[in-house]
Amino acid sequence: MKIGNFRKSVIMSHLLSHPNLLLVVPVRILSIIKFPNFLSLSATRVTVLLLLKSCDLLCVGTEGGGVYFLEVPSLSLKDNQTLLQDQITHSLPDDYRCGKSLGPVEALQEHPQQSGKILIGYSRGLVVLWDLSIRHAEQLFLGKQQLESLVWERSGNLFVCSHNDGGYSVWAVTSGNTCNHQPVSSTIPYGPFPCKAISKILWRTTQAGSPVLLYSGGMPRASYGDRHCLTIQQDKDHVTLDFTSRVIDFFTVHSVEQEREFDEPSALVVLLEEELVVIDLQTPGWPSMPTPYLAPLHSSAITCSCHISSVPPKLWERLVNAGKAQQSRQHTHRSWPICGGKNLAPPPKQQELLLTGHEDGTVRFWDASGVALTPLYKLSTANVFHTDCDPSDDPQDPSNDPDMQQEEEEWPPFRKVGCFDPYSDDPRLGIQKISLCKYSNKLVVAGTAGQVIVLGLSDERSDHFVDVSVVDLLYDREGFTWKGHDRLEPRSKPAPFPPGFQPLVVVQCLPPASVTAVALHAEWNLIAFGTSHGFGLFDYHRRNAVLARCTLHPNDSLAMEGPLSRVKSLKKSLRQSFRRIRKSRVSGKKRTITTPTSKVQEANAALAEQEEVAPVQRRIEPRSADDSLSGVVRCVCFADTFLRDGTHHGPTLWAGTNSGSVYAYALEVPGVGSGRVCERGGASESSVCVEAVLGKEIQLMHRAPVVSICVLDGRGKPLPDPYEASQDLAIAPDMTNAHSVLIASEEQLKVFSLPKVSAKTKFKLTAHEGCRVRKVAMVVFSSTAQEDYSEHTLVCLTNLGDMHLFSIPALRPQVRYDCIRKEDISGIASCVFTRNGQGFYLISPSEYERFSLSAKVLTEPLCFVQLDRPLEPTPTSDGTTVQPQANGTHKNQMGQAEGQTEEPPSCLSSPILDTPLDSPLSCADLTLDSTAELTVEDVRDFLTSVDEAENNLKNIKEEEGRSTGILIN
Repeated sequence: MKIGNFRKSVIMSHLLSHPNLLLVVPVRILSIIKFPNFLSLSATRVTVLLLLKSCDLLCVGTEGGGVYFLEVPSLSLKDNQTLLQDQITHSLPDDYRCGKSLGPVEALQEHPQQSGKILIGYSRGLVVLWDLSIRHAEQLFLGKQQLESLVWERSGNLFVCSHNDGGYSVWAVTSGNTCNHQPVSSTIPYGPFPCKAISKILWRTTQAGSPVLLYSGGMPRASYGDRHCLTIQQDKDHVTLDFTSRVIDFFTVHSVEQEREFDEPSALVVLLEEELVVIDLQTPGWPSMPTPYLAPLHSSAITCSCHISSVPPKLWERLVNAGKAQQSRQHTHRSWPICGGKNLAPPPKQQELLLTGHEDGTVRFWDASGVALTPLYKLSTANVFHTDCDPSDDPQDPSNDPDMQQEEEEWPPFRKVGCFDPYSDDPRLGIQKISLCKYSNKLVVAGTAGQVIVLGLSDERSDHFVDVSVVDLLYDREGFTWKGHDRLEPRSKPAPFPPGFQPLVVVQCLPPASVTAVALHAEWNLIAFGTSHGFGLFDYHRRNAVLARCTLHPNDSLAMEGPLSRVKSLKKSLRQSFRRIRKSRVSGKKRTITTPTSKVQEANAALAEQEEVAPVQRRIEPRSADDSLSGVVRCVCFADTFLRDGTHHGPTLWAGTNSGSVYAYALEVPGVGSGRVCERGGASESSVCVEAVLGKEIQLMHRAPVVSICVLDGRGKPLPDPYEASQDLAIAPDMTNAHSVLIASEEQLKVFSLPKVSAKTKFKLTAHEGCRVRKVAMVVFSSTAQEDYSEHTLVCLTNLGDMHLFSIPALRPQVRYDCIRKEDISGIASCVFTRNGQGFYLISPSEYERFSLSAKVLTEPLCFVQLDRPLEPTPTSDGTTVQPQANGTHKNQMGQAEGQTEEPPSCLSSPILDTPLDSPLSCADLTLDSTAELTVEDVRDFLTSVDEAENNLKNIKEEEGRSTGILIN
């Protein structure tokens, strides 16, 4: 089986939608119809659209004050129905006309009880009840305040309009009265001082009597003009929902049957710029509802991620229960009010977790088993420490008196809603590394201020102290002074911890630099961690620091400055660069003196260079030993292997640095190692401390940063995770034949034999491909032909965004895939691989893209939406009919996807996207701005770009002449 036969499927999914509940799927345009008659009208900007309930007529309001009507689905203009502003102006009283324009059409609303009648609202404040059947203005409502929006009351006897002064008016619709000069009532809720406009308003009737009034905006301009608010009012109940991002739109879930007398709204759905929020309108207090999908990944900025495959059912159940306990304290218990669509995807064969670390010190657990990312549980580490945002603990503080808090009622009655919070109270809380053992339920999270927290899973609430151990990585160094941020202060009192992961011990690194690497071995009760100053080893069972090793170079002063002194370091590096240039020029001038001896030396040197570097390789200059940040620890790992000799294996610790140094320590763990219990002098096992002895130290020739270290067993396969071999959850490693270690640096991959540490094979990736390694993972590829056959493969992601697959331990190149754009630096840095050949990376701060390198393991959206009015089949040029499908492809009557031919997997080349990234059809270039207004010029430009894109795509396909493995078009 060759890896090159594997197909790659890039799932172009938002990953935040759930096909069983709410569908957010890409739509392919079946046809584009151009309307020269419509585009040549004097109207230059479309302001509002209204599709009638009959779905046969589209009303288009424009900036020029005209209303045009298009037939659906042909979108042909009905000239005889066009309503221009002059026709309305002639019907106005002279005192209202005053020679002023009515302004743009701001709102269109269809009568809820009488079809064929619509309300037309103009910016000046005029509202017209227009009868489409007789083309006549039935009533005129002469408003004097600038109009923002309109909404009908369910019976059609009145309507409500909102204005730019922060007020709203209620108008009665009565027969026999052509002109209405005054509304029934007019209110400015947050007056009397100047207020911002109410951009949208809804009026919903209830059987209880008092209607529910909902509107966005209207805040006092001077005090709260910068707030993003939405107000809910019913009788004396009044709540102002305060969001952290702009309100785009909102609607209510209510009864729409004509025979019902009342709306009876059950939920409010608010679309914000950064998230979707749903409010329960049937529960007192109007609490928010937990979102089963479309939860904002970037509620706080994502700083790291970790994927766990094949999660045990017991751990999964406990996480789900902990998440439900959290939601019960914060949200309502009612079920999700939105439904629609059908999920055709089979149930997942295994449960998968995606853990994301955030800037605010939280770790979020996501169900990544299918297309959607469903939030399961959130862990917060902020309550372990004292931060600047903590409330005062002084009981004498008046602000902490509950009686005083009840007396001081805020107006407007704000209530924070939503989980998107882009601001971190303390950046030191940021999570940098995560490691989870799914068998022992142990979790390690490491942060920006050198804190490493070991947590255990508990089903009960607990109030307890958290042990703190300090590990000084510079204990044997003098002359270094840390100039960065301070460490986080742990709480001095017992802190409450809800069910879920609860902290057991905090290891504080000194200096408190950001943690750059972490490893957990729950079977040995050990954690290893690294920073820019060194690495350490800690026994969390015995609360004992085993090892602290400094990796700083004597000239590496930048590591002591922290992130706030980068300007000085930049100036220093520039000075060093100019010095090197001057030095090289001086040395070059010295070599220009021609002597017979020097000519011979130059010829010998050139000959040696030709012998060392093959013609297809690039020359790689070795890095200086005194480069800044050379002591940064890039990776740490544990392994049970042969380090001291070839007959006795035991626990080892490996660490790789930014300067190409690799440290290997032999560990003495009580009860582990060569099949004997490590007890001394009859002491119990718990009283014996773990010991670490330096066994090997490797220095790579070019001093390239070490990205990954992996120990291979006698069969050349990676060692299993802790507990997998001892509990027969994986094939036991081969301990009879010699082991080897695979060290991946930014420039090359190299396999060394153990315990002699002699080079066996290598692949110079930078010399051959001109790229540098950014991410490395060991992946298991399963065969599609044989259920019981699989291969271990090394996957490398480079700085150019491409994937390189190598066989192990031979390091033979298998195939290369283009996956991420090389300009997408954040996407490359955020990429995380799964063990079965898939991966995730951020395509934006709020979106993960999921890809698959495996032909067998695919995650694709399979779903459809049943429409009340099915689309008519679209005829093609050859006479066949095309039916729209859910995933964006179109199948004709023969069942063959249009434009696709069946090919065996062996015919597939390295897959790339059908649409180039610089094409007008590329999702990277086409961005839809929901805040902009649509102009005729925009329509023309779009039609032109589509034509050009179709021609470009046709030319590209003709030139390439090859198929791709993309599943979604």
